[in-house]
Amino acid sequence: MALLIDIKHPDWLTDDELRNELLGYYPEADIRIGTDPGRLDEIEMLTVSSYYPGEALKYPNLKVIQKTGAGVNNILADIDLPESIEVVRLQAGTSGAEMAEYALAFVLQEQRHLRQYHAQQARSEWISYPPRRAVETIVAVLGLGRIGQQVAQRFVDNGFRVSGWSRSQRQLEAVDCYAGETALHEVLAHADYVISVLPSTPQTKYLFNRALFAQFKPSSFFINMGRGDLVDENDLIQALDDGELEGAVLDVMSIEPLPTESPLWLHPRLQLTPHISGYHLGDAIADIAENYRRLKAGEALLNPVDRALGY
Repeated sequence: MALLIDIKHPDWLTDDELRNELLGYYPEADIRIGTDPGRLDEIEMLTVSSYYPGEALKYPNLKVIQKTGAGVNNILADIDLPESIEVVRLQAGTSGAEMAEYALAFVLQEQRHLRQYHAQQARSEWISYPPRRAVETIVAVLGLGRIGQQVAQRFVDNGFRVSGWSRSQRQLEAVDCYAGETALHEVLAHADYVISVLPSTPQTKYLFNRALFAQFKPSSFFINMGRGDLVDENDLIQALDDGELEGAVLDVMSIEPLPTESPLWLHPRLQLTPHISGYHLGDAIADIAENYRRLKAGEALLNPVDRALGY
């Protein structure tokens, strides 16, 4: 039984780098890389970051696809994916903490007017603005899974008023929790910052469209660290142009890498980053090794995906 690593993002993490990390946890494991898979019928576990349709069919005895992250929408979208193959994901404390830092950094940028000061520097202008106070600022976190909870807690720890929204009701200390479609509109109407860490599911695809942006406070700021297809990007541009929100940050887009001709690049109220909010696997690497061990032992795997829910 072999584990094949085929990340497909060498600028982020090479197959060899991950293989060496995993062997540190499980030295006797048969771990192979995409450029040298050996006999394909020996591959029973596949570890990927990107996944292309039909990829699973290359391996006749494949039992598990392990995603090196939380988002599995590109795997579940494969109409040829056999039901017998279990899909598992990572719930990483390291990347979740990095995403919380990312969101806080952009919120503090707005709280302290850093974008304005940078623009003024180019014009040799000396104009000051009063910083916005955290205790008077509402941050709404949409998606209260493990990562969303880390994001919400980071803002609680920094003195912000925090609300959270999810499909099912949650109870989190110092966070005003909401659930359901009607409650989402209530959350958006009061939030100064809206931070999305929602997964991609049939219910959330293009959730952020013109109708929903109309529910935002005109002075609000939107940050998407969830999945790219949560946002109708044309509707976002229109909402920014029409003043339905103050600005936005996208770490994920519907097409990645973002095409050079995309109007997102040059919009003055939009900031883009290349899918880096949660960068390192950190402690989650141990879960990949543990899932390999569990597969060999016939035990239940860590972090299985519910195909019906999409996460």
